[in-house]
Amino acid sequence: MSTGPLHAHAVHHTARLVATVPLPLGPTRADVLRLLHWPGRRLLVQHGDEELAAVEVGGAGSEFRIPAPWPRGFGGATVSPGGDVGVYSGVHGVRAVDRAGRVLWEVPHGCWAIATCVWTGASLASYADDPRHQRPDRGSAAFSADGKTVWAHIRQYVGGRPYEEWLVLDAGDGTVLSRVQTRTVGAGSVHFTHPEPSFMGLALGQGDDDSPVLWGRRDGAVLTVERIEGEILQSVSPSGGHFLCTDPGQWALYLHDAADGRELRRLDARAVLPPVPGDDMARWGYEGAYPYEDGVVVSSEEYADTPRHWLVDPRSMAVRGRIAYPLSVVGGPRSAGPGMWWTVAGNDASVHLWSLDDRQEARG
Repeated sequence: MSTGPLHAHAVHHTARLVATVPLPLGPTRADVLRLLHWPGRRLLVQHGDEELAAVEVGGAGSEFRIPAPWPRGFGGATVSPGGDVGVYSGVHGVRAVDRAGRVLWEVPHGCWAIATCVWTGASLASYADDPRHQRPDRGSAAFSADGKTVWAHIRQYVGGRPYEEWLVLDAGDGTVLSRVQTRTVGAGSVHFTHPEPSFMGLALGQGDDDSPVLWGRRDGAVLTVERIEGEILQSVSPSGGHFLCTDPGQWALYLHDAADGRELRRLDARAVLPPVPGDDMARWGYEGAYPYEDGVVVSSEEYADTPRHWLVDPRSMAVRGRIAYPLSVVGGPRSAGPGMWWTVAGNDASVHLWSLDDRQEARG
């Protein structure tokens, strides 16, 4: 049974500030900010036009810089758990680069910009000024939990017809270990690393309500994929046993079993939240975090001046109350690994990491 709107609105849980981390490249010089996490490791990552910058969150607070082979408008980037290798998912290929700027390996693929492009694997100089290559679609890549493999979403062409693939690559030399066609036509994608190296999540944007979540499992050389239509992946539980989604309309939260991708429970926003001001419907935000096995942090009105964040118990899909912050936050909560989540600071120049003070109450 879900907690009703009035009760959910009345209970508050205090967020404790764990750390504030300045953005290494500042608020305007870089692509979408991400906090990547693996077991025992967290890196705040920004991709600029000339370099990828990664800052260790916790520990020694080391900072790493890896030269970028192309500007941020021509693809995305990720970094290895050790911060020593950047993998760039570009318009024509996936390329691994070390801190000295040396290319370790490259996997060419079809063009993300135009179907008739013949410059597969071409250098930046051959297409940088071509207007047809401006604002291309893009794939993405991510390292597995153990850093031994790279999962990459790419586009290919046969006879001028596009198709997309999900590859598992050897992180050391780029050898393709597994591959599967995704049956998508994506404008962009985001990977979600699982604590077990054999699993990975992939959220794809196709520009419509049918944009799927792909949930991948690799057993030896065989990559199997569960396809979840019309949902947006938010976060994976600390144990890796579950993952949380919403839908493009933001009507509900959906809890899935990571073993096979099946839906276990859902929570309708209108059943537990007060309506959005100026609207007759309550909606969840697109972003959410799963810091505790018994607690997810999700948002409503994530684009408002003062977004509301909520603690939800995924075991019962009951709202346990609203999160109270001692500082101004922007947007939705995002995963920072077990026991923490992060938000953008009110000045847009740093991020805050948070945990809960009232864990006993949060267990309900």
